[in-house]
Amino acid sequence: QVQLVESGGGLVHAGGSLSLSCAASGTFFSVYAWGWYRQAPGKERELVATMAVDGTTNYADSVKGRFNVSRDNARTTFYLQMSSLKPEDTAIYYCNAEVIVLPKKLNLWGQGTQVTVTS
Repeated sequence: QVQLVESGGGLVHAGGSLSLSCAASGTFFSVYAWGWYRQAPGKERELVATMAVDGTTNYADSVKGRFNVSRDNARTTFYLQMSSLKPEDTAIYYCNAEVIVLPKKLNLWGQGTQVTVTS
């Protein structure tokens, strides 16, 4: 069974940094695309950043210049580096990936990890 396992997150003061990682585990052909989303209390889940199969990245305006996404050479782990964190970045962060499990392409979500930024 293929799953996404997130790690990282935690509590940090405003202006600080945190990193999240998302590892695809199980048997699969490849990961086609990645994404990080977040959901704050009382709000809908929103896009944070994505990375396409060719490495093209896209960021929400609210995180541009502060957050950076990357992946490992094996393309099985996806990272979110967050800096200059603000209290409004507080949310549960979810990893999303399109994983090729031949002959299908699965859309998977991680379990979510809490990021709390204190003022």
